[in-house]
Amino acid sequence: MVIDGTGAPPFGPMDVVIENNRIAAIRSAGTPGMPLQPNRPPKAQHEIDGTGMYLLPGFVNLHMHVGGTPKSPEAEYTFKLWMAHGVTSGRGVELGPQAYAAPEKERSAKNQIVAPRIFNYQRPGNGWTRGPVTTPEMAREWVRWCKENGIDGMKLVAYPPAIMAALLDEAKKVGFGSTAHLEQRGVAQMNALTAAKLGLGTVTHFYGHFEALLKDYEIQPWPAQMNYNDEYYRFAQVARLYDKTYEPGSPQWNEYLAEHAKLGTIFDPTMTAYAAGRDVMRMRNADWHDKYTLPTLHDFYRPDRNNHGSYFFDWTLDDEIHWRRFYQLWFRLLNDYKKMGGRVTASDDAAFIYNTWGFGYIHELELMQEAGFHPLEVIRGATMHAAEALHEPYGKEIEFGIIRAGMLADMFLVDQNPLQNLKVLYGTGAVRLNDATNQIDRVGGVRWTIKDGIAYDAKKMLADVAAMVEKQKAERAKR
Repeated sequence: MVIDGTGAPPFGPMDVVIENNRIAAIRSAGTPGMPLQPNRPPKAQHEIDGTGMYLLPGFVNLHMHVGGTPKSPEAEYTFKLWMAHGVTSGRGVELGPQAYAAPEKERSAKNQIVAPRIFNYQRPGNGWTRGPVTTPEMAREWVRWCKENGIDGMKLVAYPPAIMAALLDEAKKVGFGSTAHLEQRGVAQMNALTAAKLGLGTVTHFYGHFEALLKDYEIQPWPAQMNYNDEYYRFAQVARLYDKTYEPGSPQWNEYLAEHAKLGTIFDPTMTAYAAGRDVMRMRNADWHDKYTLPTLHDFYRPDRNNHGSYFFDWTLDDEIHWRRFYQLWFRLLNDYKKMGGRVTASDDAAFIYNTWGFGYIHELELMQEAGFHPLEVIRGATMHAAEALHEPYGKEIEFGIIRAGMLADMFLVDQNPLQNLKVLYGTGAVRLNDATNQIDRVGGVRWTIKDGIAYDAKKMLADVAAMVEKQKAERAKR
C-alpha cells in the first residue's frame, strides 16, 4: 500500500521499482482482495516483499541538531535513531559547527555513513574568521561567503531590523534558505510577520507568532522578577501568553494568518520540543528511555541550571496547566493556518527537554494530529511540504518527499497502518492486546528505511542503538 505524501488516499497493491537511487516506476501488482498477479516484471536484483505493509516517503526533519558530547558522544547514535524512524533528510540548524557539519553532509551525500541527507544551515557569523555579524554590511558579506562555501541556508534569531533585512535580502539575491527562532530578547522588534515580510522562509517554534497577536500590549507583560537568562522564567513565562492574544477566529487573528499564507511562510512548530512542559512526568518516563536513551543524554535532561532546556527546578502543576492552555492556542493557530492553505511541517529539535532523537519526531506527528490535522495532512507536512521548504529557496522542484516516478528513492516501510494509529511509527511500536492469546503485543515500528535507493534494516539500526546504550550503562556500572 502506497501513501504518496501528497495527501492522496492510500492505494495498492503496487510494485515500486527502484533503479540506482531513483524511483523508476510505480505499477499495479493486482486487484485489492485478489491474489497478486504472478510473474510481474521487471525481474529485480533484489526484492523487498512489502505484502501487507505501507510505503511512505522518507520523513524530512526541518530542525536537526546532532548533539555531541556530553549528550551523545557518537553521531552514529543520533543518525541511526533518525533513520530508524523513517527520517531520510533534514535541515541542520545547525547540525554542528561548520567544520563538522560540512564533512558530515558530504559523507552522507556519498552514503559513506548511515545518516539522513543533510542541508547545512548555519547561524550568522559561523564558519568564517571574522566573528559575529554586527552590521548590515557584514551580514551581506557573510551570506555571500556562505554561498561560496557550501552552506545551504541560515538559522536566524530576532536580529535588529537593519541586520535582519540585510541578511534576508542578500539571501534572496543569492538563493539561500532561511529559518528563524525569534527569541524573546529581540521579538519586540522582530516578530514572525515582520520577519516574513522581510523574506523569512520558515518560522520555527512558536516565538514571534503570539507576540504579533497581543491584544492589549505590544510587549509581553513580563513579571517584575523576570530574568531571561534564568531558564525557569524563560520557559514558564512564555506559556502565559495564552490569554493575552486576540481571540482565535477574530478578524485580527484571521488577518495575521492570511498575510502569512499570502507570503508563503512555512510554520515549523517543533511542538515536541516543549511538550514536557505540559506533563513532565510523562515525558521523563516515556517508553523508549530505558532501552534507547543514553545515560549521558538522560543526565542532560535532568534539572540542571547549566544545561539548556533542563529547567524543571521546581516545575509545578500550575506551570503545566499554563502550558496545556498555551498548547490549545498553538494548536488552533496551526490548524487554522493549514485550513487557509498555509504549510505546517514536522521536526523534533532533539535532544533537549526529554525529547530523544527519532522518537521526538514521531511525537511531533502525534501532536499535529492532536492539533486537528488528519493523518494524511500530518504525513504531507512531514514529507512533501517539508521537502518544499528545503528546495524553494533555490528555485528548484522537490527531489524527494513524494513517492512518484523520477523522485529520489527516499522512503520507508512499516507493517501497520499509520493512518489508523500514528503511534505504530515509534521504534518501540504501539501496544495492542492480542485477543487470541490474551497477551500484550508491541506492533509496528519502521521495518525498512530506504535512502538513495539503499535499503536499511530499521530494526537492526535500533538494535545498534540499544547496544550503544547498554555499553554505556555497563561502563558506568564498572566505575
